[in-house]
Amino acid sequence: MKADSSMAAILWAMGVSLLMHSCLCSVEQTDRGCMKWTPKGANVCCEACYPGHRLVKECGLDPKDLCTPCEPGMFTVNPKHYRCDTCSQCVGAQVYMKPCTATTDTQCGCKEGLTCGDARCSFCVKTCNKGQEPAEKRSCRTCPDGTFNGQSHQMCKPWSTKCPNPDQKIVSTGDAFTDIRCENVSIGAASRPEKPDPTAAAWPLFMGLSVVLIAFGIIILTIIFSIQAKKKKMCIVAKNIWLKRKEDEKEPIPQTLIIRTPTDDPRTLIAVECSFHEAQQEQGSSSLDSRDSSEQLIA
Repeated sequence: MKADSSMAAILWAMGVSLLMHSCLCSVEQTDRGCMKWTPKGANVCCEACYPGHRLVKECGLDPKDLCTPCEPGMFTVNPKHYRCDTCSQCVGAQVYMKPCTATTDTQCGCKEGLTCGDARCSFCVKTCNKGQEPAEKRSCRTCPDGTFNGQSHQMCKPWSTKCPNPDQKIVSTGDAFTDIRCENVSIGAASRPEKPDPTAAAWPLFMGLSVVLIAFGIIILTIIFSIQAKKKKMCIVAKNIWLKRKEDEKEPIPQTLIIRTPTDDPRTLIAVECSFHEAQQEQGSSSLDSRDSSEQLIA
């Protein structure tokens, strides 16, 4: 069973291969020989071969016999050449970029730091930097005075003698890397200086003045609050002193001695005695207070 499957796969692959080969052959036969011809008597004369073909003979009975493909390793870009050119080889400092085909030559490049020496890149030279130009013996030299080069591996160009725009003027000469530098000059602006914007000029002044006024107001309020606090404190102290003096100067209220007619009632005698003792005690206290006040005054 496995052998039958393998055989079927092989036969399918061979069928596909034969089909592709037949298609390629048909395409090759279609694009083979002369592509454009004109009748000339019993013959036809070829005016252009298919790309990648060379001319065998100019006129003949069958257009397909007038041109033939280039041999391997050869190419042609002329539709009416009798021979094909040999493909170039990249050697030395060259590197392959694109391989050769029947219609294009090999495309070579150069290693890093080197540049193609001609359009076909048949040789490599040292890459000249900006401010330099290629010189003899595949070397580089600095741009002579009065010339410049702003690209890699290009020839130096002379400085411009005037600005490209009539409204411009030269503000600096060139160097080895750049051309002269020009700037726009407005005639009106040169004769009439631009007026400054009053709004733009007043804005910083307004901001500065506002900051100063705010700071000054804060200082004034701080001073006022401080004065008021001190004043309030002084008033409280003065009031306390005044109240103390009032208390010191307050005279004691004299106590009236109450003498009642003695009776035989014992409670009445006790009341009279207590009243008398209290009067004496109050009088003694008044005397002591007066003596103390006198001593304070003398002191």
